[in-house]
This record gives sequence, C-alpha cells and structure tokens, in this order.
Amino acid sequence: MTWTELSYEERDDHVAVITLQRPEARNALTYTTYAELEDAVRTTTARCLVITGADPAFCSGDDVKQIMAGAGDRVASGLQAEPRLTPAAGALLHTDVPVIAAVNGAAVGWGMELALMADIRVASEKAKFGELFVMRGLCCDVPGLGRLAQLVGRERAAELLFTGRVIEASEALAIGLVSRVVPHEDLLPAALEMATTVAANPPLAVQRLKRGLREALDPDWEALGAWVSSSLADLFRTEDHREGVAAFLERRAPTFRGA
Repeated sequence: MTWTELSYEERDDHVAVITLQRPEARNALTYTTYAELEDAVRTTTARCLVITGADPAFCSGDDVKQIMAGAGDRVASGLQAEPRLTPAAGALLHTDVPVIAAVNGAAVGWGMELALMADIRVASEKAKFGELFVMRGLCCDVPGLGRLAQLVGRERAAELLFTGRVIEASEALAIGLVSRVVPHEDLLPAALEMATTVAANPPLAVQRLKRGLREALDPDWEALGAWVSSSLADLFRTEDHREGVAAFLERRAPTFRGA
C-alpha cells in the first residue's frame, strides 16, 4: 500500500515504523493524513508499531487552514457527521498491537493526543508537549480526557488542558507523561530497541495483556468520542473558536469573549 503523507516501513524483526511525512508543515494533520494513519494502523501485520514524525516535529496537530478554518461553517450547514469517535483514534485505541511513540519534536494539539494513544512514549530531548485546543476555543479529543490524567494525575492534567501550556521533555519525564528522554540522535534506536524486545515476546500473550490494560483502565471510547464530537460541533460555532483560529493565522494574541 502506498501513502502520500506518511511512510510505513515493516522490518524483519516484526516491528513497523510509521513516520508522518509533512515536515514542511511540522507534520500537521490533514484529512488525508488522518485517513492514512487509520489505514496503516488497521492493516499492519507487525507485532509492535513505532510512530514518529519527520524532523523537526512529531506532530503539530490539525492543519489549521484545512481542518479548523471554516469548520464552524461546515457544522452550521449540516455537513457534520453523526457524533462518533474519530476513526484514526478508534484504530489506535482498539488495536491489539503495542504502540510506541518516538516523540522527536513538538507534539501539540492532536499531536499530543497521538502520543497519548501510544502504550509507551520515548521522547527526544527536543520534544515538547501541549494540549492547545483551549487556545482555539475547542476541547481536546478523547485521549486528553481518558488517558492524560491516568499518566500525570487529575490536577496536572487539568492544568495542561485548561491553560494550553507547552512543556519541555524534562518536565514531561518528571510528571510521568513519558517513560524516558534520550538524546535526539538516539531516539529512534531507543524506540526500536524497545519495540524489538516487545515483538520478540509471544504475540498472543502481549496482545492479551494489552486488551487487559484496556479492560482495566480505559473508558467507553465510543461514548466519550460521541460526547467529544458533539461538544466540538457546539464549540466550532462559537465566536471564540473563530477568534482563536484568526489570531493564530494572523500571529497575534487572541481576545476571547465567551460567545
């Protein structure tokens, strides 16, 4: 299978590497990227996946010009689909294949959501993390609600979600958001070493363990996804969302009115 906005490399050790390939846009996600990511995760035959981005970023979230700008108009005109879990998120949250995120740079917005959906996060010293949705007048996707507090605790999760503050790799390690931080040049080798260890173990046992973690810890992703989708439909219609997008595109500070 050939993709245009990501690459997929399946290695001889049962490990596959998915690399987001829009470095000129800091690997911002378009509708095409979302569809390709979902397809790559659902069709993989690997025993362990490593997800990373082409330098200099891991993923800067949604492509603001394509996905966020005008989204409110699409919602208002009745083009919004039935509330549901984002398909790419559904693929990642329900796969039995272990996923390791090799976070090589900024992981913000849906880029942070992507990192949260991995089972293990290995970060470069250049990595940064931020739940920026509030700055666009929006709520985060389901991983920010269903996974972030598990990792860092409710209070720290609330701070990151409510403020949109971006944190460095060292702070991410200190609060438990990532399992380790390594020099930038060592990032992919470190992630691959871990993935190779996982892939060498009995695959049925590993898959059952991942299912067990999901049964023990995860919320009802479909119900939460429908709630997030409905909430975004409401928030996309707000003046604050339009102001957040306009301020980003015009490179100025936003002024929010609560409308």
